[in-house]
Amino acid sequence: MSLTISQAQTMPAAGDPAALDLARAEAIAAGRCDDPFAVLGPHRTQDGRIVRAFLAGARGVEAVGAASGRLLGRLEPMGADGLFGGAVAGEEPYLLRIFWPGVTQLTEDPYSFGPLLSDDDLRLFAGGVHPALTDILGARAMQVGDVEGVRFSVWAPNARRVSVVGDFNAWDARRSPMRLRHAAGVWELFVPRLAAGERYKFAILGPDGAELPLKADPMALRAEAPPATASIVAARLDHRWRDADWMASRARKQAPDAPISIYEVHLGSWLHAHGRPLDWDEAASRLPAYARTLGFTHVELLPIAEHPFGGSWGYQPLSLFAPTARHGDPEGFARFVDACHMQDIGVIVDWVPGHFPNDAHGLARFDGTALYEHEDPREGVHPDWDTLIYNFGRREVRNFLIASALRWVEDFHVDGLRVDAVASMLYRDYSRREGEWRPNIYGGRENLEAIDLLRAVNDLVRRRAPGAITIAEESTAWPGVTAPLEQGGLGFSYKWNMGWMNDTLRYMARDPVHRRWHHDEITFSLMYAFAENFILPLSHDEVVHGKRALIEKMPGDDWRQRAQLRALYALMWTHPGKKLLFMGGEFGQRREWSHDRALDWEDVENPGCAGLVALLRDLNRLYRSEGVLHRFDAQPQGFEWLVVDDRESSVFAFLRRGGDGCRPLLVALNMTPEPRLNYRIGAPQAGFWKEAFNSDSALYGGSNLGNLGGAQTHAEPAHGHAQSLDLTLPPFGAVVMRLDHPHEQA
Repeated sequence: MSLTISQAQTMPAAGDPAALDLARAEAIAAGRCDDPFAVLGPHRTQDGRIVRAFLAGARGVEAVGAASGRLLGRLEPMGADGLFGGAVAGEEPYLLRIFWPGVTQLTEDPYSFGPLLSDDDLRLFAGGVHPALTDILGARAMQVGDVEGVRFSVWAPNARRVSVVGDFNAWDARRSPMRLRHAAGVWELFVPRLAAGERYKFAILGPDGAELPLKADPMALRAEAPPATASIVAARLDHRWRDADWMASRARKQAPDAPISIYEVHLGSWLHAHGRPLDWDEAASRLPAYARTLGFTHVELLPIAEHPFGGSWGYQPLSLFAPTARHGDPEGFARFVDACHMQDIGVIVDWVPGHFPNDAHGLARFDGTALYEHEDPREGVHPDWDTLIYNFGRREVRNFLIASALRWVEDFHVDGLRVDAVASMLYRDYSRREGEWRPNIYGGRENLEAIDLLRAVNDLVRRRAPGAITIAEESTAWPGVTAPLEQGGLGFSYKWNMGWMNDTLRYMARDPVHRRWHHDEITFSLMYAFAENFILPLSHDEVVHGKRALIEKMPGDDWRQRAQLRALYALMWTHPGKKLLFMGGEFGQRREWSHDRALDWEDVENPGCAGLVALLRDLNRLYRSEGVLHRFDAQPQGFEWLVVDDRESSVFAFLRRGGDGCRPLLVALNMTPEPRLNYRIGAPQAGFWKEAFNSDSALYGGSNLGNLGGAQTHAEPAHGHAQSLDLTLPPFGAVVMRLDHPHEQA
């Protein structure tokens, strides 16, 4: 990277040494010059140095010595409005003294600086493999020589002209045209004496000369809060992290054999303060402590990359590198993550590489062509969301998306990326009819370029952010989503178990009298539970758009609904797989979630809601403390069916095992309103089995029907075991029995 003022360029003298032919002068004045450095700035002629500057609205311009301050020359008007030029004596670096109406400005000439991006950087970007893309593209406050300013750079290879505009130049596209680095299609300009906090956009002429809507910076690290759409020059992130202990231990805390219980949050509607969403610092003071109190190990934030439309919940982002300004600046987000880590809470963020909206100020036809997207709508348009699909096979776009993923895990210490809508990326025919999609080069429906991108992201996150995880929202039977790359898998750490979620919620919504006919909706998930590293999600998608809140899905009156929701949570927390619950579910909010309002926190005072909170707290405690509930989550030896076929009673029972040194847990669930008394279930070992958990406890709002603290085995075979327990199974209830005193058979 050059750090010196550029050498004056040689031009032939012709009368007035600063003179230009009419076409060039008019192109500069009209803001249509594609090579401004060939006209503006210092140039050497046979008669010495001349300088030209375009300063629309200025009354006069002088060149003065940068060190001496002496007058080196006056730049005279050159005919075209705003264009000045003239001889500048000597070789001393100069400053421009600009006489504006009512004010005088002294500044370096942007067109006196040479190229700043190195050839190596441009070559790496053009090859799609630049390891630190945020260092070269976007707006970066920096020092060139002894001059402070901002270097702007943007990829727009097909543009005829690109200018940076902002408050600093009155948003005048004629004032700051940029230099094209042809090797990579990148435009750059150093604007001296600017600093962090400046608003800006790019003014682009397309290849046909048409003026495009002003474009926000695709690589902006900070953006204005919507509905404003400008990018903002970000200060270098200077947060002093306090989370060294967390970072050193997170690989262990996020491993497949660790307890992972995730509280999913849309921060804009979790809690309001003074009628508005929380800022990052307010969230830092409340959310991690709340999640910790409930026993969750992680919070997962719906997408926080800047997005223009709040109703998209963040799933239509345009600034993949900028935390949304709805909650504050990037430094504030860093403080939030740090606060979570200090409370021993991990942070997962939703990341959306699958599509982007077509807002005029965004990526759509960024330089007048389909640059980030595909030209062909059969590849480039999402029919479900009317959004655009990235051209995953284009090297620069691939580099852009990978850099975004690394931004969150490296710069902000985020512990995991949950990748949205992976199925839509894997298949070219996703949600398309025959004739509406293009096959891959082998004639298949797989999106080979997207697969390659996902594998690359997973590999780089694993290598460059040790201990960080990636999670796929993938709704099909694609094999090996969480299989290692070396084994041909996609390399994700975890996958949402959408099949379990759909089957279980469908079962729970049925009238109990009909559940006997749909027994397999609960048992089927164990046919594939160990094929991937699964997370069981009860997410935001299940409580919107008329689907009703979780508690409202349960049939019956208030008591029955709450009892069944407690049983659902007990099933989920004892079933193999990590856990995820969307906010509001912990206290049984009855209204559907809306992104426009806060949760109904006043409901928590209701005894039934308080009972659910207590139940979730105890389930999380049980889940963390009992190794059998998490150590073999992805291995079949950790699970054994005991009662799998009692359709008539709608009873299920199973064992969770954890290997040597772990006593098994016996879980039994009754999904009807009829209590099951003296229900015999086989036990793998003789002794006294303590009732470690009962969802019908009065502490949770239940009827307090149970096993009086535990039960002793009998030497009567059942379910493949030589001894058994006679248990009381409460209505719509779940009990968890733990072997406390082995070999004490009565």
